[in-house]
Amino acid sequence: MTTPVKLTKKDFQSDQEVRWCPGCGDYAILSATQSVFPELGVPRENFVIVSGIGCASRFPYYMNTYGFHTIHGRAPSVATGIKITNPELSVWIVTGDGDSLSIGGNHIIHIMRRNVDVKVLLFDNRIYGLTKGQYSPTSEMGKRTKSSPYGSVDRPFNPLALALGAGATFVARSIDVYTPHLKETLKAAHGHKGTSFVQIFQNCNIFNDGAFTDLRDKKSRDDHVLHLEHGKPLIFGKERNRGIMVRDAYHPEVVELGNDVSEDDLLVHDEQGPLAYLMMLADMKPPAFPTPVGVLRRIEATTFETAVNEQIAEVTADKGKADLQQILYSGNTWEVR
Repeated sequence: MTTPVKLTKKDFQSDQEVRWCPGCGDYAILSATQSVFPELGVPRENFVIVSGIGCASRFPYYMNTYGFHTIHGRAPSVATGIKITNPELSVWIVTGDGDSLSIGGNHIIHIMRRNVDVKVLLFDNRIYGLTKGQYSPTSEMGKRTKSSPYGSVDRPFNPLALALGAGATFVARSIDVYTPHLKETLKAAHGHKGTSFVQIFQNCNIFNDGAFTDLRDKKSRDDHVLHLEHGKPLIFGKERNRGIMVRDAYHPEVVELGNDVSEDDLLVHDEQGPLAYLMMLADMKPPAFPTPVGVLRRIEATTFETAVNEQIAEVTADKGKADLQQILYSGNTWEVR
């Protein structure tokens, strides 16, 4: 028996120069990840970071772990292959709103549908940063960019609703500079067995600066952010004097605590709640509502790689170990002379 080596943040910092724009929110996410990984009890050689294309996709270079910088939108496909063949590995996908929700849209929904045990970190800055400021699948309607000079007429994706609709078993949201919360969210994602989908609001200070100011600023954050905690009422506000209440099954409303309204009247967060409730949370947005952060959904289900490997074991036990040469020369074969 050997004593496990105690890892530190420095052990996960590579020798590569970090090359994002000064002030980019990616720095905060990278630092949080490098701080959390030593606390997860996983050997460094068992981590794999997989990315596609975009600013966020430089992530594998900056993590002193194994990694793959793959092609546009295809990180989920590569990550699935890694997890099926090496189930013991801790596989993390780092992607942006363009990489995962545009060209990679089909890939991201199917990895969640299959419940592959990987962790998806979606860096959402609501803009194409690497290609210099075009509107993205999460840009708000009316967004004026280089590719939409008169304002975008596209209806944006809601990443949390998309993940819930695809059947993701763990769905959460955090904010780049909200370090304690982000770290706890990353730990929760790691602890989940199945696809963990984490949307991270991230500031692009060059092409979309200030998109999340109310959520990132310490002075305003408490009045604009709703912290989700399983089994606790939906309360927010600097004075914790506001909450979310439902008077009928379909219409949530913000209420002030006091007079005829108490905490007992508020909705209580349930991570295993019905999809209608979770979709209601995912759809809450300013200015009418605070922005929910934390774990929306956390349920248990068989993982894809478990089912695949169990099937392989069952077939092998029934039919014996396959001979590749025999398979190639079985059935209708012929020689070309």
